Amino acid sequence: MARVLNARLATPDEVAAAELLNYDLIGFGSGIYHGKHHRAILELVDRLPNLGGRRWAFIFSTRGFGPYRWYHRTLRGKLMAKGFKILGEFSCKGFDTYGIIRWIGGINKGRPDENDLKEARRFAMGVMEKLRRMVEGSPTSD
Repeated sequence: MARVLNARLATPDEVAAAELLNYDLIGFGSGIYHGKHHRAILELVDRLPNLGGRRWAFIFSTRGFGPYRWYHRTLRGKLMAKGFKILGEFSCKGFDTYGIIRWIGGINKGRPDENDLKEARRFAMGVMEKLRRMVEGSPTSD
């Protein structure tokens, strides 16, 4: 996704919340831990000021199983409360060894795979197109 979007890739400890105000579009994502994104991502969003709807975001994750919309709800809610407009959400299966499934060697071995990465690139191109339409003032198809 970063390559498609020509974006800087950074971990939460590599970026100051104030620095994010320099960007119009920001992607927030991680693996899913205990039903939500990594604590560091959520804490970074907590430190952001309310942007009053002046920034766009997208959300991404890898997960063991289940519907991604459920896992994204905490991060989505925090971003929307900070005034972000969410342009899209992406998730794919990821290798998971949490809890009892570690005793069977985990699930989703080899994931994300090349097909997942292809879908992630397709998603990123769609986010770019949505952002272009938003900036130009054209309605989105969503």
